Amino acid sequence: MAQVPQTFLDALAVRTWCGLALEALGSAREEIDAINVYPVADGDTGTNLYLTVESAVAAVEAVFAAHEVDSRASGKPALADAVRAMAHGALIGAQGNSGTILAQLLRGMTQVLAADGETPHTDGAGLRLALRHAADSARQAVAHPVEGTVLSVAAAAADAAHAAEGDCGTVARAAYEGARAALAATPGQLAVLRRAGVVDAGGRGLVAVLGALVETFTGETPRPVAAAAGPTDTVDEPGGDPQGDAAAPHARVDGGPDDIGECAAGTSAAEEDGPAFEVIYLLEAEDAAVARLRERLDALGDSLVVVGGDGLWNVHVHVDDAGAAVEAGVEAGRPYRIRITHFGAGDVHTARGGRPPRPRVQRAVVAVVPGEGLAGLYGEAGATTVLARPGEPPASGELVDAVRRAHAREIVLLPNDADLRHTAAAAAEQARTEGIRVALIPTRSAVQGIAALAVHEPERRFDEDVVSMTSAAGATRYAEVCVAERQSWTMAGICQAGDVLGLIEGDVAVIGSDVTAAAETVLDRMLQAGGELVTLVLGDDAPESIADHLEARVRETHLAVDTVVYRGGRQGALLLIGVE
Repeated sequence: MAQVPQTFLDALAVRTWCGLALEALGSAREEIDAINVYPVADGDTGTNLYLTVESAVAAVEAVFAAHEVDSRASGKPALADAVRAMAHGALIGAQGNSGTILAQLLRGMTQVLAADGETPHTDGAGLRLALRHAADSARQAVAHPVEGTVLSVAAAAADAAHAAEGDCGTVARAAYEGARAALAATPGQLAVLRRAGVVDAGGRGLVAVLGALVETFTGETPRPVAAAAGPTDTVDEPGGDPQGDAAAPHARVDGGPDDIGECAAGTSAAEEDGPAFEVIYLLEAEDAAVARLRERLDALGDSLVVVGGDGLWNVHVHVDDAGAAVEAGVEAGRPYRIRITHFGAGDVHTARGGRPPRPRVQRAVVAVVPGEGLAGLYGEAGATTVLARPGEPPASGELVDAVRRAHAREIVLLPNDADLRHTAAAAAEQARTEGIRVALIPTRSAVQGIAALAVHEPERRFDEDVVSMTSAAGATRYAEVCVAERQSWTMAGICQAGDVLGLIEGDVAVIGSDVTAAAETVLDRMLQAGGELVTLVLGDDAPESIADHLEARVRETHLAVDTVVYRGGRQGALLLIGVE
């Protein structure tokens, strides 16, 4: 992290701010999770904000790393490069309502700070403009804005910054104080917050992020938020219970707990049983298609937030029909990194003092999968999945988030990719610090994960289950058929871009021009060592007849071997092959 204070807005200031914001959210994460009551009391607002900023930090650090290895570069990256990386990282890593809105706030700032013009926006005036545009763009991204949420806190910060004259430190401090006061007022704006005796959790997270901005430009940690609100921090509702305020705990002002700040669909959603699923995905689509998507998703559910632009969007919605929400994305463009979370009965729209939280299950499986089809297959088997897109492997934070979503005392983690082993190990270590028992099975392919999942028995002792799953995965040889993207040296010779490659256990064994012929050769070589079951996972771009051809080949040459076929969807490989 760069030294503080920074005197003006540049790439180092962005890097410092992101790092300090991550530290602040890390310290406040559990507190913010604990006060999450709206729109869904699922206790993850602090975690979602932390993971969103963690993704932004990684993107900014990548810009600095690339700049350092460029022999032609000198000094530091440009401000525009740093803020664009920050916004992009937050967008692709955004989690939950709160994280999605924070990503849009950062994108709104970026649209000002990275704009071309005669005068760069590097001073206090530029920061004022950036905060204003951030608040406005975030409000526009929410289908039905609600006051008393993070949107109110962001607007108050922008208003206070607008009234401040001076350098970046002065403007940042004014924004922080404005946000802090608005946070204290949130219980008086939203009945569900007042009844729970908390402030908005998303707003609390934004106050922490703005506090990091103050520290970036002044070198001083701003005064902490008050631990409790006084009687003036709440207001009576017409027709309300005159004893209600006396009976309820005081609203906390220090980061108050709650996901309410998240935006959403209206106060009634917090008071009645709401939709059963949270659906989040990244979407590659044109603006016109996204406008139609907003209308369709708005009719399907609530808590709708669509953020992004320039062809890449992050979509968040609460619905009863998760499949319809994903199908709407498919019609609009190309959805990926799809995450569907079922709100447990004890998690949905419950305020503090209401129904107890859903108890943890004893054991669960968390798996990384390369396509939507396999995500469905693993999900049907009871696993919590993380969808990996070719060229964009999940970060450790995404795996930790999946472990938390699984809500179990014991976790079996299946990375299903040799390159993800260290990432998965880091996630497992983080989960262990949170009191979760985690076993990492080093599966190197999704077909090994299928084999492990097939013998998974939650009723067995944990160690016995892990040994059995590890043995099944290890006894499964794996291969894939894909298309070469560039000329390269391989174990089988030199391949050209467009050649069909057959890889066995990660090494290129076949180079050809026909997908079916290459797959047949790979399968024959694998079965030379014997086998009892062949698993074929077809990608969307695989030839229609390839499954029938390979099944017939197995029947003709290996009578005692069975074959099962799955549709993997938009996975990186044309075909995955497993032989047990």
